[in-house]
Order: sequence, then C-alpha cells, then structure tokens
Amino acid sequence: MLGARAWLGRVLLLPRAGAGLAASRRCPGVWPRTWPHRSPSRGSSSRDKDRSATVSSSVPMPAGGKGSHPSSTPQRVPNRLIHEKSPYLLQHAYNPVDWYPWGQEAFDKARKENKPIFLSVGYSTCHWCHMMEEESFQNEEIGRLLSEDFVSVKVDREERPDVDKVYMMFVQATSSGGGWPMNVWLTPNLQPFVGGTYFPPEDGLTRVGFRTVLLRIREQWKQNKNTLLENSQRVTTALLARSEISVGDRQLPPSAATVNNRCFQQLDEGYDEEYGGFAEAPKFPTPVILSFLFSYWLSHRLTQDGSRAQQMALHTLKMMANGGIRDHVGQGFHRYSTDRQWHVPHFEKMLYDQAQLAVAYSQAFQLSGDEFYSDVAKGILQYVARSLSHRSGGFYSAEDADSPPERGLRPKEGAYYVWTVKEVQQLLPEPVLGATEPLTSGQLLMKHYGLTEAGNISPSQDPKGELQGQNVLTVRYSLELTAARFGLDVEAVRTLLNTGLEKLFQARKHRPKPHLDSKMLAAWNGLMVSGYAVTGAVLGQDRLINYATNGAKFLKRHMFDVASGRLMRTCYTGPGGTVEHSNPPCWGFLEDYAFVVRGLLDLYEASQESAWLEWALRLQDTQDRLFWDSQGGGYFCSEAELGAGLPLRLKDDQDGAEPSANSVSAHNLLRLHGFTGHKDWMDKCVCLLTAFSERMRRVPVALPEMVRALSAQQQTLKQIVICGDRQAKDTKALVQCVHSVYIPNKVLILADGDPSSFLSHWLPFLSTLRRQEDQATASVCENQACSMLITDTCELRKLLHP
Repeated sequence: MLGARAWLGRVLLLPRAGAGLAASRRCPGVWPRTWPHRSPSRGSSSRDKDRSATVSSSVPMPAGGKGSHPSSTPQRVPNRLIHEKSPYLLQHAYNPVDWYPWGQEAFDKARKENKPIFLSVGYSTCHWCHMMEEESFQNEEIGRLLSEDFVSVKVDREERPDVDKVYMMFVQATSSGGGWPMNVWLTPNLQPFVGGTYFPPEDGLTRVGFRTVLLRIREQWKQNKNTLLENSQRVTTALLARSEISVGDRQLPPSAATVNNRCFQQLDEGYDEEYGGFAEAPKFPTPVILSFLFSYWLSHRLTQDGSRAQQMALHTLKMMANGGIRDHVGQGFHRYSTDRQWHVPHFEKMLYDQAQLAVAYSQAFQLSGDEFYSDVAKGILQYVARSLSHRSGGFYSAEDADSPPERGLRPKEGAYYVWTVKEVQQLLPEPVLGATEPLTSGQLLMKHYGLTEAGNISPSQDPKGELQGQNVLTVRYSLELTAARFGLDVEAVRTLLNTGLEKLFQARKHRPKPHLDSKMLAAWNGLMVSGYAVTGAVLGQDRLINYATNGAKFLKRHMFDVASGRLMRTCYTGPGGTVEHSNPPCWGFLEDYAFVVRGLLDLYEASQESAWLEWALRLQDTQDRLFWDSQGGGYFCSEAELGAGLPLRLKDDQDGAEPSANSVSAHNLLRLHGFTGHKDWMDKCVCLLTAFSERMRRVPVALPEMVRALSAQQQTLKQIVICGDRQAKDTKALVQCVHSVYIPNKVLILADGDPSSFLSHWLPFLSTLRRQEDQATASVCENQACSMLITDTCELRKLLHP
C-alpha cells in the first residue's frame, strides 16, 4: 500500500504470527459484535476494516511474557482529566492512569523524560472504548505501567478530528484496519511507530493482551530506540507521500459523465438485491451514496441505469426503515446493522446519522410521493427534538448503545431497546375485536414485528449472551399482509400497532436511559440544521424550519467568535442547562465550517431570511483564509497553527458516515457562486475538483458526494428566482412548489425588488424583477438565460421537472 509493505504492515505482537487474523477469518459469525467500532466501507474496503487485538509496527518486536493480573477496584482519586469538559475524557478521570489531555504539557514531558507517548483515542458512546476502559485502564498494574513508562494521552476523536485522522491513517495503512478505541504509540516528536485498536487486558489463545503489548514496547524503547525512530520517520514519509492531494499538472477536473457512470457501476456491483445496501455486514446507512443515486437518477431518468439507481436507493431506504436499525418505538436510527438484513443493530445513536437520513428520506418522498418516506423523516426529527436537543436550540452528539437493564445493574448493549415476549404480553393484553381467531394487541404487534418466545437475536450476534431471549422490533410483514392474516381492516391494524408502540414507548421511559453525550459539535449541528431545514421545506412544515432556525441561532450565539470570525468546534452542557466552553476554546476544523455553511444555505432556501445567507458568505471567507491550499488546491482539514506538531496535515478524501468536508465545500462554493455570481468561488470549486481528480477517476465510489458536485459544476446550477413578498400566500405557494420537486443542482433566491437588499448588491438584475399584476412571479435562469415570468405553480412545476 505504501511501497514498503514488507516492514510497514507486519502484525507483530501475536503469540503466533498472524494468529489473531486467522482466528477472525475462521469465525466470521462472531466479529460484528466482538470487533471495535468501525468506519463504514467507503470505496476502499481494505482501509476500512478493523482488526481486533492486532498491533501494527514499523519494526519487528520480540515475544513477551504473559500473566494473570485482574483489575482491582479503582481508587476514586481523579487524574488531570477531571478538569476537561469532554464527556469521554471525564469517563477516564478516575482511572489509575496519569492521563494527559492532548497538548504541549504532555509533549514536553515526553521529550524531557525521553519516553514514548501512548495515545488512546475514542468517544463517549463507543462500546469497545468502554470495554477497554473497564478491563485495562481501571487495572492498577496496567495503570502503573502506563504512568511510569509512557506519557499517556487521551483524546476525544470528536473534539480533535485532526489528531484522529492522522493516526487512524497510520493504523489503517499498516494493518488494513482501523476503529475505536484507537491506540497508537508515538515518539516524543509525535511520529507513530506502533498502532492498533481494542486489546483485551491479558493474552488469550489467539490474541495478545494489552499488558504484554506495553511490556514489549517498553523493552523495545530501551533496546532498539534508534531503529524505532528511523522506521517511524520512514512511515511518516511514506504516509505523507500517500496522502498528498494536489492539482499537480492537471488543468481541469475529469469528465463528470465518465466519473458518474463509473461510480454507478461500482455501486451496482456491490448492491444487495434482496435487502438493499452495499455490503454484506456490518451495514451502515451511508446517506452520501443514496444522495448520489438520486442525483444519478435525475440525469439518467429515461435510461435503464437511471431507473436502477432510483430503485436501489428507495429499496435500501425502505429496508432500513423496516429493519431493526430503526428504533420503531422511539424513532431515529441506530449506528449500523451487524447483519445483512438490517435486523440487529449496534444500538448507539449518532446525531450525524439522524441529520443526513432525514434529508435522504425527504428526498425519497420528493421523488416517489410515497408518504412512507416522509413519515420516517418526521419520526427522525421527532426523536432529535425529544432526545438530542438543548433547550437553547443546539443539538447533542449521541446516545450510547449500553445501559443497565435495571437500576444498579451492569450496563449491557441494547438493554434500553430490546423486548421479551412476556413484557409485550403484559403491556398489551387487550383482545382485538373482529379478528378471525383469538388475538390480543400484544400478539398482533409481536407477529408484525417478528418477536418470538426464544428471542429473535442469533447467538452469533450475541457472543457475550447479553441479549438471550430478547427481541429487536423489525417489520416482517406489510400492513396489508398482517391485516389479511387476521381478517382485519388495514387502517384498524395501523391504529392498533401505533397504539401498541406508544404503550411500549411509555413503558420504556421507566428503564435506565443510555448515556447521553451532551457535547455539541459545530459540524454536526450544521448537518442537523440542514436536516430540519430541508425536511421542513419539502414537507411545508414551518415548525421544522423553526427548529433549524433555532439551531442556527444557537451556533451564532454560542459557537461563533465575532471578533475573529471563527467558529468554535465544541461547547458543552453545564449546570442547569447552561452552555460552557473549554478554556482555551477548541477552534473549528474544516468540517465545522463546511457543514455549518451548508446548513445556513439550506436554511436560507427554506426560510428566505437573507441574514443566514450573509453569515454563510462570511464563514466561507473565513474558511478560505484558514484552510485553503493555495498551492495544491482543496482545503486542509485543520488550521496550520492548530495542528502544529502533527506529522501530517491532511485533506480528507473519503465520503463515509459523514461526507468529506471537501466534498461539501465543493457544493457550497457552487451554491455561493449561484447566489452571488462571485467568480472566485467558482474558480476555487474547479481547482478543488481538479485536485481530487485522480481519486475520483480511480475510486469514485469513495467520493460519491464529490462526484455529485463535479456533475453540478459541469451541468451548471439553476437559479430559481421568486419575486414577491416573503409572507404573502402567492409567494409561499411558488416557494413550496420549488421545494416539492427534487432539484439537487439549484439555488432558490427570493427577490423583493429592493435595490438595497443584500442579494441585489451581488446580483443587480434582481432589483429589476417585479411582480406581475400584483402577483408573485417565478423565473428559472440557467446558462445566463432566464425563462419567462411564471405566476402559476403548475406551470412552474412543468418547467422545473419536464
């Protein structure tokens, strides 16, 4: 992978060479729940698979000892993490480890004492991070080893995505895997030399224990430090060459038609015909792929491939919504499915999934007119409003997968979400009138959602036995089939099921809730502003647009520094629902600016309030100043000053669970050019797309969101201009007509005829537009030409979607 594979990719710390990897291949049915948290496959599958309990190093290391050292009860003496704001760091504040947060104090100590740095990266709702904390970081002996022989540094990957990306790249490149917890050993100059993911505390039959790893690395640092340093430098040099993304000698980006077709073919080859999605297992939602397929359909809708793209996306969304990855009781989506059928999820819920899936289901409704999809979108936003929203308008990061089955018991994965037959029978004992056989509401619900007495979770997906006898609700039959099975009316069945789910929801309120990561991230809040704005606009629901507005107000009030024009990355929930910041503040990364700018553009189109567009332009100017690579093109993920000392400054080149910030920025630059006509933003967009040309040519499926931007740039955007009073009914009718049609490559502009308005300053022709006979008008402009003025919504719809 790096041209030095013989020494770079060795799996070195197993009792027998390769034993851990071989064992994982022999037991394919176990790994979805025994491996650490992963990133979804994003077009370069060898980089996105995890290996558990394997270590990658740039040099071979000798075998070490093995022993049994059970964890003792941790002393309740805090370490220096007690002063941090991150929920993840605070979870480790009472470990018997001399933890440091990422910063100069730790680096200076490592250099002064000539010790390697042990870097451990995770996040607060990560199941396997919890496991390693409980098994190893609470172990007194392991804590002593970490404190005496290493400088131990804890990082919340959501606070410092730049640190996470750099060292994850090392782990993926040297082991063909990656995930969280991520554990990497660094030189005092921050260059990596050994890395891995989750380690059990002690050696097993096929897996090396964490204590053994520490002893071996300690010995190597003493005996072979110069070799470690030399090879670490070679690794860094190789990674630097591999990560370079630049315009180079290219003048223009590749042909959009060619790249689009290649991306579609790559997705088509990996598509699961029966269950939807694009992998065997685990399966991730990957909304960026679905958005690409919708866009591909629009430009190929008269072809067989276009129909195929639409079918793939809609079928995947329907299978996901019917599966256990969706929380049928409380709404929202879990992180991923551990099986091909979308049945048994990893139960964690992430804000960024909810945000993107709300948009995907709204787009599916635009395309199909099927209210099934709009209902799912509304359910997602209902969940976010109830469970992930701060009272001041911001949005929390995540809910954990683990929770105690009962108060005082040890947390188990999924305990909050699963059900036994007995529980459902007790909650829903009422007889169903009119059925062709004796039937209770509970039996009807259990039949429809596939609950069984023995539980519907396979032992292969429950190696720890935590889910025995439990059931995950997953739709097994259509409403029509369930109704026919019992001789009932379809609407009656719908009502009975909804009533039953509501009773389950009320009962679930009495269970101990999963841990809430109340950290608020600018990037994910930006995605959520888009989620509410787009869905509210598509469905014509001002209530949802108001949530987006309140989210944007929160960002401006709590996560924006007016003096510098910079975004802050994080803020935190304080006592009494107050909002707190770290000191010094954690400044924003590229994704924070890109996702917030997208959210503000979506909010402007939903609300027609130009203040949000004005702020988006100012943030884009700041983004260009802080992150733009004037030599190679594209945006760096972090500021040069913020990442000082890191061995690499990266440009993310994959659209995965979240779209890459460069992909989103390409869209933003196009839209901003459409709103303003400012040539510099179009030039930057072309330069960015050119810089990523090789990646898009070679593996377009890794960048489906950027491929969409490439198409939009080469096809040009539509400027849809509505002239009228923002509050007038006829204006709103034209605006709603635009939102009801799926048009991904457009900007929607409201012109009120005021030559002093913000947009008239950028686009002077707007001030010349007038209403016709006191009626609001619409005009569609493309390639420097505008249509005739339209006052009728039906005519406008025909023009938008011929």
